[in-house]
Amino acid sequence: MQKLILVLLALIAFSCASVQPDGSQKTLEEKYANQIQADDLKEHLFLLSSDILEGRRTGEKGQKMAANYFTAYYKHLGLLSPQSYPDYTQMIPQEYFDEKSNGPSKNILAYIEGSEFPNEVIVISAHYDHLGIKGSEVYNGADDNASGSSAILELAESFQLAKKQGHGPKRSILFLHFTGEELGLYGSKFYVEHPAFSLDSTVVDLNIDMVGRVDDKHSEEREYIYLIGSDRLSQDLHKLSKETNKKYTNLTLDYTYNDKKDPNNYYQRSDHYNFAYHNIPVIFYFNGSHSDYHRVTDTADKIDYDLLALRTKLIFYTAWEIANRDERLILDKN
Repeated sequence: MQKLILVLLALIAFSCASVQPDGSQKTLEEKYANQIQADDLKEHLFLLSSDILEGRRTGEKGQKMAANYFTAYYKHLGLLSPQSYPDYTQMIPQEYFDEKSNGPSKNILAYIEGSEFPNEVIVISAHYDHLGIKGSEVYNGADDNASGSSAILELAESFQLAKKQGHGPKRSILFLHFTGEELGLYGSKFYVEHPAFSLDSTVVDLNIDMVGRVDDKHSEEREYIYLIGSDRLSQDLHKLSKETNKKYTNLTLDYTYNDKKDPNNYYQRSDHYNFAYHNIPVIFYFNGSHSDYHRVTDTADKIDYDLLALRTKLIFYTAWEIANRDERLILDKN
């Protein structure tokens, strides 16, 4: 009997780790994080920032084509669509936008149901619209924010593979593509007013906006990411984020723009803010500004795809840790 128990324990241990060619073992989370590949991100990003999509301006043809790409991809992966929003689509009516903004438009939502805490939801978000065409020039928005949109697609694929192989998250994960960010955070504002899952059940928003480039400050130390908001509402989240990075990715975490006195005020300038406004902990992942920001020169050939993959893996590991821990994140500030 003792030998049988030892054999069973060995089988359990083997199922939780994979042996690599060099003889080392990888944990489950590393196995699925390693599904995130630079080449796959590049394929998504080149399409989303191509001239065919005409700069993805809110409410216009290119933005609708991008939305169709997301819904087709999620259907292909087999992700769920929230019950109230069939076909992964949350429509936002024309009257919700101001007179200078295009509409109607849509947010795209897809989710994986948690195995133990299905009513606790982790949101991973990014906006997918950009500036469109001005005159004869297409503003492709490769970094802003085809990079974040591509990251979400890869994150969804990795978590869905884990789910199919019997290792799905304990908490539900909602992959959320926002419209209207460039015009005034319309998509995220609409979502928190009409949530697919109640705000009380929303554990965190991990928001991704511009993660494919390197700013001037880090030209000599490229493996970094700016984190904004991680400690504003939850020291628990801040600690988890730092420990996860140290354990898996070892990026330099730069909190410069998290300073409440920072004149850029990035904390209020992307979609995570509408969650933070409702006391939901957030992290905003950001590579900083650069000379191509909001210019026609923000193109796919300038993205650092290996770095984009590494940053996406950090977000994967962070979401994995939040999703699979026994306790919900502690909210300790308002």
